[in-house]
Amino acid sequence: MTLVTNSAPAQQAQSEIESYPRQRARTRGFQLGRPRNFHITQSRVLFIRSSSGSDTAGSLWSVELGEELSERCIVDVRTDLPFDIDADLPEAERARRERMREVTGGITAFSVDASGTKAVFPVSGVPYLVDLNSGELTRLPTPGAVVDPRIDATASFIAFVHENSLYVVDLAQLDAGAACVALSESPTETWGLADYIAAEELSRYRGHWWLSERPGTLLVERVDDSPVLEWWISDPAHPTNPPHAMRYPAAGTTNATTQLWWVDPSGASTQLTWDADAFPYLASVNPGSTGTIVELLSRDQRTVSICQVDFLTQTLVEMQSRADHAWIDVMAGVPCINDANELLEIVADEATDTYRLSKAGVLLTPAGLQLRGLNSHSARGAIFSASPSANTLALYRLTYETGEIEALTDPSAWSGGSFEELTSIVSEADAFQAHTTFVVEHGGHRHEVGNFAETPRVDLRLEYSEAGQDALQACVLWPNGHVPGSAKLPVIMSPYGGPHGQRVMRNAAAFTTEQWIADQGFAVIVADGHGSPGRGPSWERAVLNDLATYPLADQVQALTALAQAHPDLDIERVGIRGWSFGGYLAALAVLDRPDIFKAAVAGAPVTDWKLYDTAYTERYLGHPDTNPDAYDRTSLLLRAHQLTRPLLMLHGLADDNVHVAHTLQLSSALLAAGRPHAVVPLTGVTHMTPQEVVAENLLRLEIDFFREHLGT
Repeated sequence: MTLVTNSAPAQQAQSEIESYPRQRARTRGFQLGRPRNFHITQSRVLFIRSSSGSDTAGSLWSVELGEELSERCIVDVRTDLPFDIDADLPEAERARRERMREVTGGITAFSVDASGTKAVFPVSGVPYLVDLNSGELTRLPTPGAVVDPRIDATASFIAFVHENSLYVVDLAQLDAGAACVALSESPTETWGLADYIAAEELSRYRGHWWLSERPGTLLVERVDDSPVLEWWISDPAHPTNPPHAMRYPAAGTTNATTQLWWVDPSGASTQLTWDADAFPYLASVNPGSTGTIVELLSRDQRTVSICQVDFLTQTLVEMQSRADHAWIDVMAGVPCINDANELLEIVADEATDTYRLSKAGVLLTPAGLQLRGLNSHSARGAIFSASPSANTLALYRLTYETGEIEALTDPSAWSGGSFEELTSIVSEADAFQAHTTFVVEHGGHRHEVGNFAETPRVDLRLEYSEAGQDALQACVLWPNGHVPGSAKLPVIMSPYGGPHGQRVMRNAAAFTTEQWIADQGFAVIVADGHGSPGRGPSWERAVLNDLATYPLADQVQALTALAQAHPDLDIERVGIRGWSFGGYLAALAVLDRPDIFKAAVAGAPVTDWKLYDTAYTERYLGHPDTNPDAYDRTSLLLRAHQLTRPLLMLHGLADDNVHVAHTLQLSSALLAAGRPHAVVPLTGVTHMTPQEVVAENLLRLEIDFFREHLGT
């Protein structure tokens, strides 16, 4: 094993004023200054945005709706708040941001009442109430640093979590302070926070909900982590620092116990029980004006129980249970109920191989239009996001009475947004320039929201393609200045490759790093394979029981097909890079196909799926006790003796998602097999690598590695 230090590569050009890697790191991947978290109210559209592409602190902004649409900064965190922003975040808030891949600071989330006149947000663990009309700020009473403050629909109460307990503030009695309504009695018990699996794998980041049907009443998740194995994250670079303990539910081991409780501001509580052995995963909670729907999943995620909260009996009543031979897809905005108490779902319709909207069991959307999520619904119809083709995303309106489906955004683009009765906010990405527009429309007026994100210092030269017999979605990026036919270029594949992950979309901003890599003298290919969204259930389910065969074969298929179309691609000099699942795929490529891949950079790779979490791993591979062959087929540790090509592994020592044990165990297996390789341990780095110097120099390190082993 070669141990590589964290120093910057020696070839860094001294003449650069600011390189793309530095700019990308400084701007947190160009997320700073970009408007986000839009929320439509009757009189304004709220959003978060920092003051520039280099300002890390988000402020609360609005587009005021009237005869003219105008932007207004409601809370400027740099001038309106009297302390060092994000200086001392609560540990639970740091964990929440890690799960959400949140790279900004200041105001990162807010909660609004039903009238749209009051909002609450935290900064550095301090919750503030803001009057959205006047901008008046009120610092709320707390026993200490808080996480996830939420205001109720009537603007009467605010709930938040402090040290794993849930508190409520009565806004009519601020002098009374915050009352604890659900007390944590052990370090492994939390009230009001999402459990690890929900946040990491099911895209549910909340653990308490105000119920509009019963003002002042909360639905609260209680989590008991005591059954979960205790893992340790250490800091070897600072041996005097004690290791940090966390509960990590590795595949085949015991999950946390999750419960739902009905809690009112007085502290009175009732548990809403279900068969937790049969349905251990609390997948989603969707409150609505006519009822609250709870989605429960079996451990193998092949059976779902959809329940409604009964407010009279304070129990869960099952509305529907259904099964899938592979897994149940957890979709945004569903399941929920409409005003007629009809259940809305997005289901995998095998007969048409399409994800379709269902109302009371009746399929409403056409075959071939792949739904991604439900945006909103009313008695008249629904608005949803869907992919008319694999690399596009658009918003559509369905009218129940006529069955008509209307595209609200360009079906050939990559777009998103929200639509209410008279107001909409639409984001649309440019397919060939790294820019996204955000447009508010109201009452016939149109306003483009300022996007202060910096423009990446690259000149994009990309081609979208469909490659091979499977029409794999791909994008090829060429070096600026390269003349077709003038030279054969070494190739770097840059995939993610894992299920439910998509890299190829008509959004040029997704390829700026690959363009910079190309400009160093390479051709870069980004390709999506089986398991990626936008192509239907059978395509996604092809990876069931095997996360190795299709992901790798698809990269080879894309490379081979593109090389036939582009003779300038030198398939004798091919490298591959990736992070997380992409890191797993990169290492797998040089282990299984050294005839194709001559070098690999594997960032935070999963190397043994028994070390990854329960919900993700068991969804695709089953339980390791009952399906051990699937784990053997996908393990890199069992392939260590096959390595004959250069492999560089990068891993953050503070990673609590893909633990550094993955890289260390593969390194140990490679060493035992006498296979040279290189490892870069990243001190204090999590799965996101947010540190500027680290993020900048990792890219340079990769380029030096590929130049050495592929040539340019």
